[in-house]
Amino acid sequence: MEAASRIPETGGLSQSPSSAPVCADFERFRKVLTGYLRPEDIARIEAAYQYSAAAHAGQTRISGDPYISHPVAVAEILSAWHLDPQALMAALLHDVMEDTGIVKEEIGDKFGRTTADLVDGVSKLDKIEFQSHQDAQAENFRKMLLAMARDVRVILIKLADRLHNMRTLQCVRPDKQKRIARETLEIYSPIANRLGLNSIYRELQELSFLHLYPLRYAVIDKSVRAARGHRREVVGKILESIKRRLPENGIAAEVHGREKHLYGIYRKMVQRHLSFSQVLDIYGFRVIVKDVPTCYLALGALHAMYKPVPGKFKDYIAIPKANGYQSLHTTLIGPYGTPVEVQIRTAEMHHIAESGVASHWLYKEDDALSELQRKTHKWLQSLLELQNTAGDSAEFLEHVKIDLFPGEVYVFTPKGKIMGMPRGSTAVDFAYAVHTDVGHRCVACRINYELMPLRTELKNGDQVEIITATHPNPMPTWLSYVRTGKARSQIRHFLKNMQQQESSSLGEKLLDKALEEIGVKPGAIEAPAWERMMRDSGAKSKREILEDIGLGKRLAAVVARRLVLREDILPLDAKSGTGAVVIRGSEGVAVQFGKCCRPIPGDPIVGSIKKGQGLIVHTHDCHAIRKSRHSEPDKWIDVEWDADRGRLFEVRITVHAQNRRGVLAKVAAAISDAGSNIENVSMDDERGIYTSLFFNVQVSDRIHLARVMRSIRRIQEVVRINRVKTDA
Repeated sequence: MEAASRIPETGGLSQSPSSAPVCADFERFRKVLTGYLRPEDIARIEAAYQYSAAAHAGQTRISGDPYISHPVAVAEILSAWHLDPQALMAALLHDVMEDTGIVKEEIGDKFGRTTADLVDGVSKLDKIEFQSHQDAQAENFRKMLLAMARDVRVILIKLADRLHNMRTLQCVRPDKQKRIARETLEIYSPIANRLGLNSIYRELQELSFLHLYPLRYAVIDKSVRAARGHRREVVGKILESIKRRLPENGIAAEVHGREKHLYGIYRKMVQRHLSFSQVLDIYGFRVIVKDVPTCYLALGALHAMYKPVPGKFKDYIAIPKANGYQSLHTTLIGPYGTPVEVQIRTAEMHHIAESGVASHWLYKEDDALSELQRKTHKWLQSLLELQNTAGDSAEFLEHVKIDLFPGEVYVFTPKGKIMGMPRGSTAVDFAYAVHTDVGHRCVACRINYELMPLRTELKNGDQVEIITATHPNPMPTWLSYVRTGKARSQIRHFLKNMQQQESSSLGEKLLDKALEEIGVKPGAIEAPAWERMMRDSGAKSKREILEDIGLGKRLAAVVARRLVLREDILPLDAKSGTGAVVIRGSEGVAVQFGKCCRPIPGDPIVGSIKKGQGLIVHTHDCHAIRKSRHSEPDKWIDVEWDADRGRLFEVRITVHAQNRRGVLAKVAAAISDAGSNIENVSMDDERGIYTSLFFNVQVSDRIHLARVMRSIRRIQEVVRINRVKTDA
């Protein structure tokens, strides 16, 4: 999206634009190109410049500068990463399709198909307008990331485009400044970080902070300038000490002092609720050495000079960040108690830290790609996987925003492989990171050889082993503690499919019952009737109609009457059954049991369809439904228990007993002896001679419950026992 408006063209350009004078900006850009490109490539790039300059002739930016200055600035940013000629030509041409009548085919004929594809990809991104409406923003963001997944150079050009627009953002209206700055901070800056483009990431953050919160920016900037004066002597002393000490230890190094970025200081103040005076480590040093062994030698020399702060050492060389970043980080206590952060890296690591995936750009053969670019490609492909499993654009945006922030927890598989995970990740996140099927089937985990709950948060250095079951069974509760976008997306996708299957099965039962009530055998409905029903209702399939019935979005009686409207009705045998919907209890989310009465097999039951929830089952004597059954009898249907049930049911019982030592253990043993599991147990807070014990136990039916209660009654200390049907 452009930060400035353009003068619209009055007509299209179909002929080749004539040569235009070469501007000073392009001359500076060309000097950079001579450092790494062949003369013939530079000639092609200059031809693209001439073409773009003629296409944008007469257009100006809001600042008054000729519009061609913007594409040249974008290409110049990309040239610092030594991008290939196709990307640079696309940068110079990235607005011509949007602003003129020039089409993709014409660009392809003149500058090659690759360049045309890149221009087309960026042009589509330029048309994206992030609206305040969440769904529209999410859909646009989805399109942008999928374009990036096809060719990462598209987003590199777009990031350079956004950077130049942010540098000239002061020319637009204040309200537009804030909107563009917020977009940049929430979306473009994290993408730059995820791709390892550190210099762009920091600059986008600083410029966004400047335009979003100009007063806060000014205050912190003033404070940093003042602190710079107060601490100049200390910082200079530390810098000179490091420069002197390293050569004494035989270590050749470049040492640079640096200030923390203003947005980084502001974010630390907000997150940790600190005042500026409490943010002590606003200065840092960067030590650049020749190779990896020297990095560790330099670390030892620095720790001998100044005491390190415990817990503040991070080795990103042995375990790189997800975006390829490598360095040793340590915090030292300098003179006068000043904490100082030091980063130690090689020159190559420094280059990658600044340019990320764009460093040493290789575009000839797939097998020539660097390991960093392979990792980036893998992440981009994972976006396509998220797209396939996400229910909608808003869900896709939620998943991807999580993954845009690199992981900071590193754990080990049982075979010793290192895996990076976002901070706060759990064992379930780890299982899905290994493989989707492992995630679906995980039932337990061992962390550092000890059995631990699946919700356990992982810590640096943990060894994690996942224990799996034969059949997949993700739980809805996992969504409350998983951290990664992949895990959240896959769990939701599985549960959604499971709900659709269960709802379809329930809908079929309800429709069969409705057909029987009007005297029609379910098997008598033929394909033409279903086709008419789908056409009239706008449904895509028979299954969709059955799902809607199961979820309460359509009434089974209405669907039944529409289906037989033009069909021959076969007579129904009066002895075919009761007509009640049969409940096994294993239907899952499509059938729910009322918490107001907690029905179990053996209880007389009745059902009600609630929109979006499916079938809700209550006991006949449930107090919560008494009024509704009398006032709205048409909303209730007969249901009955299947003789072949497929699950255990939770029931709550209260045991009143004498308050004696060991009574809880006796009751628990009695429940176990009766073949029941205890789900939960609690006790009355007020205890005198007697106390109340509350149990949630699993039983198969009322007969099983009676057996459990008889077992408990045999205990001498038990005074009374009763079943609790409500949560109150």
